[in-house]
Amino acid sequence: MTDPTLADLGWSQHFADQTDPRDTHPARIAEIRRDRVYLLAPDGPLTLTTANETGAYAVGDWILHDGTRVTRRLTPLTELARRAAGPGAEAQLIAANVDTLGIVSSCNADFNLARIERYLVLASNAGCLPLVILTKADMCDDPQEYVDRARRLSPLITALALNAKDPDDVARLAPWCGPARTLALVGSSGVGKTTLNNRLTARDDATRGIREDDARGRHTTTSRHLHRSVHGGWLIDTPGMRELQLTDVAAGIEAVFDDIETLAGTCKFRDCAHETEPGCAVRAALDAGDLDPARLQRWRKLSREDRQNSESLAQTRNRQKSLARHIDAAQSQRGKPGRSR
Repeated sequence: MTDPTLADLGWSQHFADQTDPRDTHPARIAEIRRDRVYLLAPDGPLTLTTANETGAYAVGDWILHDGTRVTRRLTPLTELARRAAGPGAEAQLIAANVDTLGIVSSCNADFNLARIERYLVLASNAGCLPLVILTKADMCDDPQEYVDRARRLSPLITALALNAKDPDDVARLAPWCGPARTLALVGSSGVGKTTLNNRLTARDDATRGIREDDARGRHTTTSRHLHRSVHGGWLIDTPGMRELQLTDVAAGIEAVFDDIETLAGTCKFRDCAHETEPGCAVRAALDAGDLDPARLQRWRKLSREDRQNSESLAQTRNRQKSLARHIDAAQSQRGKPGRSR
């Protein structure tokens, strides 16, 4: 297979505008391991070290390099991130420069509206197109029922059901991973992401079965990779995520729950809690049967989680800035003449 050109890899004017003739060479990150990044470039694949922690980069990123080290990360068009584990609520990068986020679920017990909504918020906040891919359609009596339930979540959604083991069925995904396009697959373990990846990239990664009692699977993919699609574009597969914690995604929540946000904006009081306040448009919609109580609860939960995580993130950043100021002040004092060393 010939080496891809910059255009093949998804290079656009957005990235060209961030460079000048003196800049080093551009490349796209295909994989990250410890202190090394694996790159795709017109001159062939490269493995380089980084000047920063590898956590500052994501698979799919465009970077500049000097042949030995990564010198700069270019601002991405889209950036997918979640709340990292730990008390600081720091963001953990998932992938970058993704055109479409393929939210993979299945037509069985794994289908979960709340989880799909979380991924929709993630996609909307990042600026990606959301595509709900419902696998195991061949094992379900009425896959269209699952498609309709997913579509009702948001007008932003495109949803389809397919058999991940059928090459012709999987070929329906070609428009989202065609030339210069990048599709990322996310979802729980066992929903068929690896099978889809194999069909879309002509790879042969091993797959593992699912538990019959809850339709959940075992982890097959353990790290993120960017692979060439047989349809001319690129595919990013990600490890299964049982829990997706979000932070700093208010814009995404507003877009996905636009119906509730619009109602809330017409309440009599700006600080309406949508409980017992007079003139509450949200309560009125509930009473009239125009708003699903479960959807309202999911909106409340996501909004509360985002506020808490965003506040924790802001506090962590403030502590880090304060510590940096103290360190700078101490170093300045040690450097003054007449003080003991």
